[in-house]
Amino acid sequence: MEKKVLEIALYLGAEWVLYLLIGLGALSLLVAVIKWIYFIQQSSPAAELQGALHRFYTGGSRGELEKALTGMKGVEARVLSAGLEAARSNVDAMEDAMVGTLSFERLKFDSGLLIIGTVASNAPFIGLFGTVLGIIKAFHDLAQKTDESASMVMAGISEALVATAVGLLVAIPAVMLYNLLTRRVKSQLGRVESLGLLLVSRVRGGAA
Repeated sequence: MEKKVLEIALYLGAEWVLYLLIGLGALSLLVAVIKWIYFIQQSSPAAELQGALHRFYTGGSRGELEKALTGMKGVEARVLSAGLEAARSNVDAMEDAMVGTLSFERLKFDSGLLIIGTVASNAPFIGLFGTVLGIIKAFHDLAQKTDESASMVMAGISEALVATAVGLLVAIPAVMLYNLLTRRVKSQLGRVESLGLLLVSRVRGGAA
């Protein structure tokens, strides 16, 4: 087993780990950009949404609000529309319809974040693995007792330590991106939930 591990370390070295880490860093950045654009696209126009809700709260009909929300893009409009549609037959089903729609939307908002979280948590270990492989190779070169062994060992250890550094350089931005995106998800969907609760209370309070 020990001999097999040594053969793998000598064959692979640490260089491939650097390319893997760079690829994972680029992947997490790409996913973050795509998700951020998605979040922006899935946000209902604030002024338009506020105007429709204000008209409803100040005496407008439920039908007018539903019509305004139907032509509006964004997760807020979809969740509130689902609640109003359910309220046509049963007001008590309104909240359940919005909760179900919000849960479905949350799955779409969370998709892809697992990739960034995985890179953030595993990049340091991948870098450490590259360091271990590099050090194994360096000490094997030292054992050859050649005139060039000392310089080869120093070069090997240097390359090995670079793998750890790159692992940290990939992991730290990935952690920041993951925290930023998860906070955006909580903020945006929390706002939808608040609007839904306000709408439910208004409808149950006897709005037309």
